[in-house]
Amino acid sequence: MGVTLPGAAGRVKENYEISNSLRFNAGDSAKLTRTQTAGNRKTFTFSGWIKRSRLGDRQAIISSSIDGSNESFLWFDTADELFAKESNEATFSLRTNRKFRDPSAWYHIVYAVDTTQGTAGNRVRIYVNGVEETSFADETQPSQNDDTRFNDNTKALTLGFHVNDYPEYFGGYAAEYNFIDGSAKTPTDFGEFDDNEVWIPKRYTGSYGTNGFKLEFKQTGTSANSSGIGADTSGNDNHFTPTNLAATDVTEDTCTNNFATLNPLFRSNFDNDGTYAEGNCERDFTSANSDRGYGFASFGVTSGKWYWEIKIPTVARANTGIGDINAISDFSGVMYDQNPSKGFMVNYNGQIEENATATSYANSLSDNDIVMWALDMDNHRAYYGINGTWQDSGDPTSGSTGTGDVTTQISDQSHLTTGEPMFPFCFDASTSGQSKFQWNFGNAPFSISSGNTDGKYGNFEYAPPSGYYALCTKRLAEFG
Repeated sequence: MGVTLPGAAGRVKENYEISNSLRFNAGDSAKLTRTQTAGNRKTFTFSGWIKRSRLGDRQAIISSSIDGSNESFLWFDTADELFAKESNEATFSLRTNRKFRDPSAWYHIVYAVDTTQGTAGNRVRIYVNGVEETSFADETQPSQNDDTRFNDNTKALTLGFHVNDYPEYFGGYAAEYNFIDGSAKTPTDFGEFDDNEVWIPKRYTGSYGTNGFKLEFKQTGTSANSSGIGADTSGNDNHFTPTNLAATDVTEDTCTNNFATLNPLFRSNFDNDGTYAEGNCERDFTSANSDRGYGFASFGVTSGKWYWEIKIPTVARANTGIGDINAISDFSGVMYDQNPSKGFMVNYNGQIEENATATSYANSLSDNDIVMWALDMDNHRAYYGINGTWQDSGDPTSGSTGTGDVTTQISDQSHLTTGEPMFPFCFDASTSGQSKFQWNFGNAPFSISSGNTDGKYGNFEYAPPSGYYALCTKRLAEFG
């Protein structure tokens, strides 16, 4: 067991790693459910790590409800605030003023309820990243000793879904869910501040109570048992039944190793059509022929060597590349017609496009091909491959020689030498094509037939070249 040096308070912190998360895709109507037994309806705690992918609509985190009139839930509401509500029996409502709009961040949320408290403000409490939320747009606390619907054996407990006038499905990632029946816990039961005052997870060592559970999302089965996606590892065997969840939804993207995704907040002066899905690992321009736009990664790099893959289920006019996100966002026309273009891409026909020039380079794409990129920012080189073969006999380990890389083909490294962070991106500029991209930074939204790591992290279809790494925070800390 690894430890860090004692912090300012003289404690030795456990190096507690969370290895897996579960990706909920709202478009799939994904959820986890179980039938509750009779427990403590006055006192309970929910703790979970959450990374959002959808913003601006209602998304349930946890609920114990049967309809819109008999509801108890915690969700993100339409303005991206946290909203806790109970109606009919124990009536309360707390809506934060604070908004939660960072799709690249992990939030630790603790929802603690104890209606036996004499002080009203202590009966329902919400904490985010170790700090209690005290500023509310709406705060109505329950009456003392009210019963809630949590731990109610007449109600199903659901994660990622709530039934109201219309369904509210969660879109994003969930890691290490703990539910404590019969105790109102504080954030320090589940986390602590590190020496840099960053909130990090800590192993929960207390009891769970009758309906309590711990979900680590390490299994891939689709039944409510110890081999299932919703396996309870608390010792209670309160397993959940997964609905519309699959092995591909179990990922390594967690609060202790945050992986890149696409950034849904990106906006350009060109076009911003298309949709995001699968935890922002999918960019889809197939809903209408007029859809056009970019998909930029949430991480950019100025140094190091990095590898990622993109599956192209529908090619049409699918293009992938590397560029300066800020410069490209300012272009009112397509980036490859600009000079300088502040980046480059390889198009569906295998041409490198940059600085208003197209240069032959690679094979053309077919539906379901997997594109590979290896970016060497130490030598300012970039390599492009298809289905396990580096194009133009490329050799990502050739260092400063740059054998078969994009910059050699165009005789220009200037796009990668500006000192600005370089971001992976995809691009559909056509009003007649309908492209679809599935991105794998090591957290693939599609099935992997082989399973390769970067030596330690990620899940890739093809082996990353020696010395190249997944775009995740642990590797960025080591090599970025």
